[in-house]
Amino acid sequence: MATVHPLPQHPRGARQQRAAHGNPSRVAMLSIHTSPLDQPGTGDAGGMNVYVVETAKRLAEAGTEVEIFTRGTSSALPPTVELAPGVLVRHITAGPFEGLVKQDLPGQLCAMTSGVMRVEASRPEGWYDLIHSHYWLSGQVGWLASERWRLPLVHSMHTMAKVKNLELAEGDTPEPSIRIIGEEQVVDVSSRLTANTQDEANQLIDLYSADPSRVDVIHPGVDLETFTPHYTGTDREAVRSKAGLDAREFVLLFVGRIQPLKAPDVIVRALAQLAADRPDLPVRAVICGGPSGSGLDRPTALIDLARELGVLEKVTFLSPTSREHLSDLYRAADVTMVPSHSESFGLVAVESQACGTPVIAARVGGLRTAVADNVSGVLIDGHDPRHYAQAIARLADNPQRLEELGLGAVSHAASFGWEQTTAGLLDTYRAAIADQRVTPLAATT
Repeated sequence: MATVHPLPQHPRGARQQRAAHGNPSRVAMLSIHTSPLDQPGTGDAGGMNVYVVETAKRLAEAGTEVEIFTRGTSSALPPTVELAPGVLVRHITAGPFEGLVKQDLPGQLCAMTSGVMRVEASRPEGWYDLIHSHYWLSGQVGWLASERWRLPLVHSMHTMAKVKNLELAEGDTPEPSIRIIGEEQVVDVSSRLTANTQDEANQLIDLYSADPSRVDVIHPGVDLETFTPHYTGTDREAVRSKAGLDAREFVLLFVGRIQPLKAPDVIVRALAQLAADRPDLPVRAVICGGPSGSGLDRPTALIDLARELGVLEKVTFLSPTSREHLSDLYRAADVTMVPSHSESFGLVAVESQACGTPVIAARVGGLRTAVADNVSGVLIDGHDPRHYAQAIARLADNPQRLEELGLGAVSHAASFGWEQTTAGLLDTYRAAIADQRVTPLAATT
């Protein structure tokens, strides 16, 4: 549980002296549209929230203090919360606390920027060494802050409008032009850009004309101490019992926000296909998450679909949960399903593999990196439920193959520790500080 506790304000020398060792002493991290304190799987909280929390904690452990700026969404929230030693979350008042969705936030960017500026104005000169913004809304605030503070701006997209629109789920709402323009601006003014995978780096270069020399590929990580594998059948029975799952069923797990982009409907349709083709195969889908994004327009759509297809009794719906309980769910499942239409990386896939549970995923975006096809899981072209049903049946019929993929999953996930991610970020920070590249505002208007 996070506690309220301001960071110590010990004296500092000039910015250049503080960063003489190369690493920044303090980073202003911007996560405007979603708080690192939010539960992943709810609202707009997802893999990006985990990324911000895990990297901030490890940056602080490495000697770089982090102040995370986010929009306050409740009057009950204190102005500052210590997330971990050396990591402070600052809640900025911008618009009404409740009732705003992500699509409303562009209208509050001026208020957010003003709040961020006021915090810095109350500090000694040169308080921050670098700004790191996450998602395009934060990038817009970071753009102005970098100009005012004369600091380098490092930006992480996490998702991109042009990519999402190219891979849009049927019936989903395209990302608006205001976001596309905003992303293009942030790409132009950032000192450096981080990409989760080489695919994402190529998208930044090809779709947004990013300078290849300013794009750094840094894979996200996984907490290898929390997400650990099971090794014996007895272990599997124990975790299944704890999760309330029948040991005789072949369990498919979906973890994430319930919205068309994540394609949980593909799992429900695959269940219906299996019910028709393989009535002898006892299969259960566990859906762990809450409605988000365009999924909020029809929050019961997945339940309605399962009822319509006659498989509602084969689906267990769970609310988003703690990472400790989530690791139990991964270990209890036979396979984790990630049929997304677009993923910049696919953190759920790596968490599952770290727990020894292979993944069936769509061959899109970062999932081609997160999942080693036919080594730690199975990648499928497209989103035809029949193809997913066939892949599920093949693994359910071949326990030895499932076990081989489980062992491959553990090995593959071991290369994605957060320590490597943090080391990559520090390399990027040092390069940005060395370059001191800050594009003049007037040059982009």
